[in-house]
Amino acid sequence: MEISSVRSSQSLLFKNSQNNTRSSKTEDLGIDAGAAVSAIFKVEDIGVEGPDFAAMSPSELRSHARHSYDNGGIDQDTFAAISEPLPMHAIDAQGNVIDLTGITDGTLFNFRDYYENQLQIAMSIGDSDSVKTLKSIVNFLNV
Repeated sequence: MEISSVRSSQSLLFKNSQNNTRSSKTEDLGIDAGAAVSAIFKVEDIGVEGPDFAAMSPSELRSHARHSYDNGGIDQDTFAAISEPLPMHAIDAQGNVIDLTGITDGTLFNFRDYYENQLQIAMSIGDSDSVKTLKSIVNFLNV
């Protein structure tokens, strides 16, 4: 019994076959240089923007904070402060009372301004623990 390579036997069959000699010629192949090339898939170069914390629902904010906490972007205290529900009423930096009773999980709210105002108030009264936490929240919202 004779053992021969499968590769060599296939190439011998291919070379010796009359039917295959015509298909092995490359003279018929050519590249049409005048053919128009169309873009099938195009990625637009747009700037990557983060979430808009000036118009976001509380549930969306908690989701972004959770993702950032899981990735190590914020610490546990910052995540806990962001996850707390909003109070019924708050005071802005000018001393005006803000009614927050209408803010639900689906309502859009300007968290950036809210936390910046709360930071200014905490700094003005000298509450160092709140200042530390609110600074980290404002940094998270401004990234």
